[in-house]
Amino acid sequence: MAGEKTVETTGLMGWLDRRFPVTSTYKAHLSEYYAPKNFNFWYFFGSLALLVLVLQIVTGIFLVMHYKPDAERAFQSVEYIMREVPWGWLVRYMHSTGASMFFVVVYMHMLRGLFYGSYRKPRELVWIFGVAIFLCLMGEAFFGYLLPWGQMSYWGAQVIVNLFSAIPFIGPELSIWIRGDYVVSDATLNRFFAFHVIAIPLVLVGLVAAHLVALHEVGSNNPDGVDIKKHKDRFGRPLDGIPFHPFYTVHDIMGVAGFLLIFAAIVFFGPEMGGYFLEYNNFLPADPLKTPPHIAPVWYFTPFYSMLRATTDQFTWVLAGAAVLGAIFVALKSKLPTLWRIFFTVVLVGTAVLLRLIDAKFWGVVAMGGAVVILFFLPWLDHCPVKSIRYRPTWHKAFYGIFIVNFLILGFLGTQPPSDAYNLTSQIGTLIYLGFFFVMPVWSRLGTFKPVPERVTFHPH
Repeated sequence: MAGEKTVETTGLMGWLDRRFPVTSTYKAHLSEYYAPKNFNFWYFFGSLALLVLVLQIVTGIFLVMHYKPDAERAFQSVEYIMREVPWGWLVRYMHSTGASMFFVVVYMHMLRGLFYGSYRKPRELVWIFGVAIFLCLMGEAFFGYLLPWGQMSYWGAQVIVNLFSAIPFIGPELSIWIRGDYVVSDATLNRFFAFHVIAIPLVLVGLVAAHLVALHEVGSNNPDGVDIKKHKDRFGRPLDGIPFHPFYTVHDIMGVAGFLLIFAAIVFFGPEMGGYFLEYNNFLPADPLKTPPHIAPVWYFTPFYSMLRATTDQFTWVLAGAAVLGAIFVALKSKLPTLWRIFFTVVLVGTAVLLRLIDAKFWGVVAMGGAVVILFFLPWLDHCPVKSIRYRPTWHKAFYGIFIVNFLILGFLGTQPPSDAYNLTSQIGTLIYLGFFFVMPVWSRLGTFKPVPERVTFHPH
């Protein structure tokens, strides 16, 4: 630290430090990492996500000790874990509850980033790593969903893998390659097991490490969206910052305690959560000859599943019309350079034509995947002059509220059997979701913005 004498450690720690950066890493990421002093409730979820990741890895290791990735024995091995292995039921329920709680925590963590503009410069890479973590988490959950080899696991995997067959030219061969067979079978179970246990966890841990390193390189955002590095004392320490340890480690312990109380209540009193965390059909062994009356993914996939189901042949006319309107706006009203305007106009018109030429099932897959992929581009879609929602116009806050409620409605609709009324609602919800991001470069600049303070606003408790 500038202006302070560096104290060299001695003894065992000194021996370690000369060979491995223990003390310097501790200082850089904990005791001398200065975080804004005005963190609030929303900043619990980052550390909780790390806690749940560790919990999932540890419980997963114990489950793998007894699980058999074999189509003939997988369901029986899960039953064996639940009934015969000492405390096996607890480990299994901790893992299944942890999967859902992981998504609860990550959704809240991403929502905080959306509220406070944590994806804005200079934190674009932090956000990109975060969305990549979210994609890996979705893949990890999907691959793990098949492993119990229950009815919903089997048929859910069958439906999702079959979606890839809608991709023009390569779709049918791609879906066969993913399954390893013409139907979901033992080969599918084995490759999904390998991805769930080895491949994706390695990538996930690497991305989490990159996410944290990138965050600590540029510093944490705060509810005011103010850069705390602008005002420092004579030692180079931010005046509006406090060391992460011990202040925020103690702060996060309180969040961890509250989270574990909720987590334990679910594990011990309602691990199925009314069929949302563990579906009733998954307590029946997989039967390729008996299709469940209603197939739906787990709750954390259902908003995107609603968008998939909403994309019918008639709905592609609406999307094509929206693409044409977007092309007209870009051509006539956009302030982009001429070449970029021509490029985006051609792309939008081409998309409108393709929407009518290619099967709607393919565009459903595109809508479902694009709803996640578009998050990568959020740092360049938001043109608002302020970061934090605190200093945006009231109607901006209303937009965020509509977006959240719409996402929850899409999630609910994805759990319900399809009907004309639900399908129409899903189509409206899909337009709201996609419109929120695609029109963001326009609406985010509009309105009267409150002045942003020079220093963070902090009121001690």
